[in-house]
Amino acid sequence: MRTEGAGESGALNGGAHAGGAASEGGALDGRAHAGGAHDLRHHGDAEVRDDGSALTDLAVNVRVDTPPAWLRERIATSLTGLAAYPDGRDARAAVATRHGLPVERVLLTAGAAEAFVLLARALKARQPVVVHPQFTEPEAALRDAGHTVGRVLLRPSDGFRLDPSSVPEDADLVVIGNPTNPTSVLHPAASIVQLARPGRLLVVDEAFMDAVPGEREALAGRTDVPGLVVLRSLTKTWGLAGLRIGYVLASPETITALERAQPLWPVSTPALVAAEACVSSRALAEAAHAAHRVAADRAHLLAGLREFAPDGVSVVEPAEGPFVLVRLPHAAAVRRHLRDLGFAVRRGDTFPGLDEEWLRVAVRDRSTVNRFLQAFDRAVTVVGG
Repeated sequence: MRTEGAGESGALNGGAHAGGAASEGGALDGRAHAGGAHDLRHHGDAEVRDDGSALTDLAVNVRVDTPPAWLRERIATSLTGLAAYPDGRDARAAVATRHGLPVERVLLTAGAAEAFVLLARALKARQPVVVHPQFTEPEAALRDAGHTVGRVLLRPSDGFRLDPSSVPEDADLVVIGNPTNPTSVLHPAASIVQLARPGRLLVVDEAFMDAVPGEREALAGRTDVPGLVVLRSLTKTWGLAGLRIGYVLASPETITALERAQPLWPVSTPALVAAEACVSSRALAEAAHAAHRVAADRAHLLAGLREFAPDGVSVVEPAEGPFVLVRLPHAAAVRRHLRDLGFAVRRGDTFPGLDEEWLRVAVRDRSTVNRFLQAFDRAVTVVGG
């Protein structure tokens, strides 16, 4: 692992976090607001917009065939109440009960992405650090709020595993994903807890934790870790990306600071109804079943990808999220050829710590995976030949 500084302009700096180092994924340049050589604002949905709308989508990590009918009906019923201003008290209480917390430790947000903006704007961090590769929106939000952002880059040679000692001691805000997008690495909770310090906020993005069977290594619900802030999303497992609903779990003081930074009525009535429904006992049982199904489908995808090892293809394992990270020669050309064959996958070079040799592939059902593997075989053969 290496640390590097990324200033407000995107240039490397020589401060406490800058060892003058670059990741194995390629050196960073100084282009403003792009996160160095990485486009922090690029997300998987860009692969399937416009001319990609007809492609089989393996670029976006939202579970397919969602939301389920019962959830759509609950949301549709809420439309009769749109004349009233949203009242989030019931949904907030439901989320608190789901995690065994008092309501003062819960804040509902318009998706987890809003929470990153609130954290960046409301909290007075002096030395924020983001552990990469991971979802790029936290760093983008911090930059937009005027922060100088330090990076800890996890190495492919270490399996993108966290070494807590690599995070600078003077960091007063640390952001890490678990399981991490795009690497699909699930860090041990004990390792993440080692990052906690007095005077430091430890932000853990658990947007994909409900896709992990048993949610092992989850920190949501913990109150014994100083400075812990856990973010959850309800958009991935339940197919609600267009509705925007997530939440923050943190100390009452932190929740109050974030709430003050929110606009009035930030979460719509349909989203509040969805939040309450998605933390019900029925929903939790359904999500648990889906997590086991995703694990089985992921094993099938990994087994197929391993067969391409003679072609220089490698996969980050063990993978624990609803996606896998793949490294291969000429990945950009393979991705383009896959589009010609009807499949969209996520480019990896927009993530700090990765370069054009990386692709992220969402886990889908066996039939879709089999069709993808056939297309992948053709693409690798054509590009490699």
